[in-house]
Amino acid sequence: MTLSRRLLLSLALLSLSGCASLPPSPAAQSESGWLSPLYQDHPLVGRIWRASDQRFISAEELQLALSGKRFMLLGEKHDNPDHHRLRRTLLQGMVAEGSLGVVSFEMLDSNQQARVDDLGGVDLNSAQVLQEHLQWDAEGWDWNFYGPVLTDLLTAGVPVQAGNISRDEMMTVYGSDLDADVAAVMDAVQMEQLNKDIDESHCGMLPASQFPAMVRVQQSRDASMARSLMAAPESTGKRVLIAGNYHVRRDLGVPNYLVAGLADMPAAAEADIVTLGFLEVSAESDVPADYTEAFSATTPYDYLWFTPAVTTEDYCAAMRAQ
Repeated sequence: MTLSRRLLLSLALLSLSGCASLPPSPAAQSESGWLSPLYQDHPLVGRIWRASDQRFISAEELQLALSGKRFMLLGEKHDNPDHHRLRRTLLQGMVAEGSLGVVSFEMLDSNQQARVDDLGGVDLNSAQVLQEHLQWDAEGWDWNFYGPVLTDLLTAGVPVQAGNISRDEMMTVYGSDLDADVAAVMDAVQMEQLNKDIDESHCGMLPASQFPAMVRVQQSRDASMARSLMAAPESTGKRVLIAGNYHVRRDLGVPNYLVAGLADMPAAAEADIVTLGFLEVSAESDVPADYTEAFSATTPYDYLWFTPAVTTEDYCAAMRAQ
């Protein structure tokens, strides 16, 4: 398995499980400022790679590039604290300049939207109160990662959208056909790759008979996130998605549904979308292209921001041991 396939496997496993481990304590932060402990001295750590011209750029150049886009899809490896820290800094800059229109979270589902919209009397400075009000899934999504940025946005009055489908909606999709407009977005080559990734993300342990249902769930989640970015039409400014790296991929994720348009939403121009993946480095390579291997001519991410890694755990070994 190539480096990029192993990276894809770990991303998909975390995306499907929806789990994030506890972040290191403040005392664990290194002198370099990185929270993730592994490979802090790797040559790619802290560097930003632009796919269009295959070169490294500065943080200032990235901010300038992001400023001209209507849709910003910001990825993460769910359990990496540096991904959350860097992304929060980007969003804080946008809050300060008043450029945010809507921010959608994979970590919030459709059942929570009414609670997001009704914050009257809720103490936004109390993490416990806010979690209880939102019915936050603390088992699936560590509040220490997502609470600070969510509180930033709500305090600033930035509209927040629930990007994900609910558990009930997931079970409905699992047992029935997709809406025709969602099913039509992916072509045969993309569908073949989604099936392969579902297989790899389950370490070859999932019966092939379940592949179609799992792919339908993945497609429904991505379509839901695309729709959430089109919500609050009265809001001006950037429309930002916070989601796992796999969801923000140009070749397989949410951008496809934005560009295609769905029955209840207009199509977005491809040039209006930018994707930023936050990726952990590997000891096996210091070549950016090794991290961006795609199955098609479509580059998965427009930009990559490299960070240290959290763990070298073999996810498949852990799954097989369960």
